[in-house]
Amino acid sequence: MAKQPIDVYREWLGIEEPERPVNYYRLLGLKRFEDDVAKIRSQYRKLNAHVRKYASGDYAFESQALLNELAKAMLCLTDAQRKREYDAVLGRKDLGEGRRRTLEEILLAEKTLTPEDLERARRFAKAVGMEIRDAIVQQKLAPQDVVIQAYAESEGLPFIDLEETAVDEELVRLVPAAFARQNSVVPVMSDDNQVLVASPFPINPDVEEQLRLRFGMPVRTVLTTPTSINTAIPRYFSQAQTKGAAKATAAAQRVQQAAAVHQAPQDPAAATRQAIQFGILGFNMAVIFAMLVQMLLWGTSDFGQVLRMVIVAVILGTAVGVGTFFHFHRKL
Repeated sequence: MAKQPIDVYREWLGIEEPERPVNYYRLLGLKRFEDDVAKIRSQYRKLNAHVRKYASGDYAFESQALLNELAKAMLCLTDAQRKREYDAVLGRKDLGEGRRRTLEEILLAEKTLTPEDLERARRFAKAVGMEIRDAIVQQKLAPQDVVIQAYAESEGLPFIDLEETAVDEELVRLVPAAFARQNSVVPVMSDDNQVLVASPFPINPDVEEQLRLRFGMPVRTVLTTPTSINTAIPRYFSQAQTKGAAKATAAAQRVQQAAAVHQAPQDPAAATRQAIQFGILGFNMAVIFAMLVQMLLWGTSDFGQVLRMVIVAVILGTAVGVGTFFHFHRKL
């Protein structure tokens, strides 16, 4: 039984026809021009979990398409620059970028860290020469994903969980696995003529330029955790390489099959002549082999013995030659 068409906006998100076309705020169930990054992420996670329930049913394709839309909306609205541009298109007056909170301010405001924890992380970071975000994680003062999300907000960049987001394998194939591992990058998706690339830290300009040349589009950083990157690289890049190899093998097989189909059949007389040549070769080789074996076994004591050896060798050679002829005649 064919599945029935479904309006995923109405059935899954409660968005009726008069509210279309759907902007990112309505898609995520947010008030227009919502600026609270934590609220945007929270609403995205809620809807992502809801839509994902349909990923293994009859509407798996529709589910994945909507999940991609939700991810693009969240990534745009949590990217300070892209959000400002998007809001301007929707008619919001430019209020200026404003001051973003620092990583430390965010973690203190959300009570992820106490002032004592923060001071401890500062001392450790200064002693070993590392970033404060890394020191907080190293000292296990806060979960890695919480710290990176706060860091992303402080930098005005979006954060993504690669476990809940589909990665575009066509983009993955454009990046060598060694390059991805060396620079800790995974291309996620293209959106608004840009490629969103996940990394645990802002991508440096040299790497960004190399990626831009590979994709033929500008690149924007999407922050994720180091653990997420380390898990995603072997998963997605090994899959892409395996599928690429399978496609190459399939293409080669198609070429061989096409060549076999278009190959002109061999002339019957030429095939018979070639089979005869193989038969003669088989006869000669068998006679020589039979004579050598007999000479080693019995020697050449008299003329009668030699004659018997020749007769045996000829009989054996004839059998082998005839068998060889018919074998290759059928093949050719």
